[in-house]
Amino acid sequence: MGHQLLAGKKGIIFGAMNEHSIAWKVAELCHEEGAQILLTNAPVAMRLGEIDALATKIGAQVVPADATSLEDLTKLLDAAEAQFGKIDFVLHSIGMSPNVRKNKAYTDLNYDYLQKTYDVSAVSFHKLMQLLYQRDLMNEWGSILALTYIAAQRTFGEYNDMAEAKALLESIGRSFGYHYGKKAHVRVNTISQSPTPTTAGTGVAGFDKMLTYGEKMSPLGNATAQECAAYCVMMFSDYTRKVTMQNLYHDGGFSSMGISEDLLNALN
Repeated sequence: MGHQLLAGKKGIIFGAMNEHSIAWKVAELCHEEGAQILLTNAPVAMRLGEIDALATKIGAQVVPADATSLEDLTKLLDAAEAQFGKIDFVLHSIGMSPNVRKNKAYTDLNYDYLQKTYDVSAVSFHKLMQLLYQRDLMNEWGSILALTYIAAQRTFGEYNDMAEAKALLESIGRSFGYHYGKKAHVRVNTISQSPTPTTAGTGVAGFDKMLTYGEKMSPLGNATAQECAAYCVMMFSDYTRKVTMQNLYHDGGFSSMGISEDLLNALN
């Protein structure tokens, strides 16, 4: 049993694929804390993943939606409105790069793939919030989160075009956070999470080394998916009503480090 921090709240969670997904952990913990949830993912991800098992576990409806499609997002929000009326929280946990999947080097990008990276990983966030905003579907003091990574600010050679996508995602969060805050006191934030061994994360070249590097650099160690879920619950709760337009580092202190003693010792 949780503490019922989200009792009576209703939300939409994007991106739960399997038990390794951060979105999966968030859905489980939100349910434990008293929330009602609608789950969604792209149809192809649903075929490859296990979202129906999660839905059964937490008693959630599943609505397939390509987050780049305004038509699909409209149908998703129709379903959410029919089930819940207005909603209180949303998690955007979506990211995909065809250039990464096709092993295209950053210095040899396919620009059609690049546009797809932006659309899936960042512009979808704007499309979702624009529809929520125009339809007035968020309750006052609602909370919208998107997951990001520090490569939006710092260079990680193998992160490829996802770095630009995450930078755009964070900018959209700030900009829309202003407009949504003025209109309905809705909070919009991004969470910059430690490298986490999800299906998407492990697709990045050199991920295991990034994981080890993060662990040695961070004084508290890498934040896990489960710990990220707990942070999301806090951000969905009423205890963070005046936190908005922020990129929140959830990384064990990594973002404030130059170099650690553990890393120096490992280099000897």
